[in-house]
Amino acid sequence: MLKGKQSWVFPERPVIESSAATGGPFEAKGRLSDDFDILHDDLWMGKESYEKAHTLLLEEAITTAIEKANLTKEEIHFMLAGDLINQITPSSFAARTLGIPYFGLFGACSTSMEGLALASFIINYQGARKVVTGASSHNSAVEKQFRYPTEYGGQKPPTAQWTVTGAGAAVLTNNPDKQGKLVTTSATIGRVIDMGLSDPFNMGGAMAPAAADTIKAHFRDMEIDPSYYDLIVTGDLARIGQETTYELLQKENIHIEREKFQDCGLMIYHEDQPVQAGGSGAGCSASVLYGHLLNEMRKGTYQRILMVATGALLSPLSFQQKETIPCIAHAVSIEVHP
Repeated sequence: MLKGKQSWVFPERPVIESSAATGGPFEAKGRLSDDFDILHDDLWMGKESYEKAHTLLLEEAITTAIEKANLTKEEIHFMLAGDLINQITPSSFAARTLGIPYFGLFGACSTSMEGLALASFIINYQGARKVVTGASSHNSAVEKQFRYPTEYGGQKPPTAQWTVTGAGAAVLTNNPDKQGKLVTTSATIGRVIDMGLSDPFNMGGAMAPAAADTIKAHFRDMEIDPSYYDLIVTGDLARIGQETTYELLQKENIHIEREKFQDCGLMIYHEDQPVQAGGSGAGCSASVLYGHLLNEMRKGTYQRILMVATGALLSPLSFQQKETIPCIAHAVSIEVHP
């Protein structure tokens, strides 16, 4: 059901039946390592290329999530997934291996919540009974495409972010037994916002206005205030983008308690890890949400969270043509059903 101008409400409360996260060696040393289902000790992961390793991350996350739901891949009606690599080939190749009917998505780092919103919509309106959704990124594959190969050893400014090597996936169902389970209750679909920034080493600053715009739209459409949620989490704005978003919301008279406003790019790594402003990548919000945050909800730490994944919709070609960086953010509300 459409509510307001750009939000959906899910009266059937699709159930997040299970979730899983996979990661690489840098994430294994991070703050949330205990919440990953699978961690690899090298970036190659036994494959011939970083892109093939990237595909493996998503395959493992989806397969693990399906197994944790006590289902088989043959029982899953649709798979919704995406990544940052050209033509989302890692996700498409994972879909080739898994053999699940597939929607390929590209929302850059917002893909995780684009997928969760669409999966929830499909389940809510009886388009399927079981859907898996996920997103992924691989540090070396993404760096090679968007910046420089890691072997180049290029210097980065303090505003730059570290692409997460990770994937996260969740299985959604129309399970009628919802008591105590995690459910999606609403989603707000973001607008493309471009404030004229063009620096690919300051993604957080570029994405902040899109994050603020979607959060503002969510509270307007849903007719609630920030106190409704135990936690509001942005995808990968990292240090600069998160602070900018918080200031923008304050100016709009949207007042969020500071400790309840967090960011996946700041949560995933320790402060002494050399990640400049923080983490990023399509696998950042996916692995943090489908690993750490949902685990905390299952423990009872949080009852309601709003997950806002942000994405910078640029490409190497658009950068070469001296284009600015259009950005977007999608939000999904997740609650523990009473």
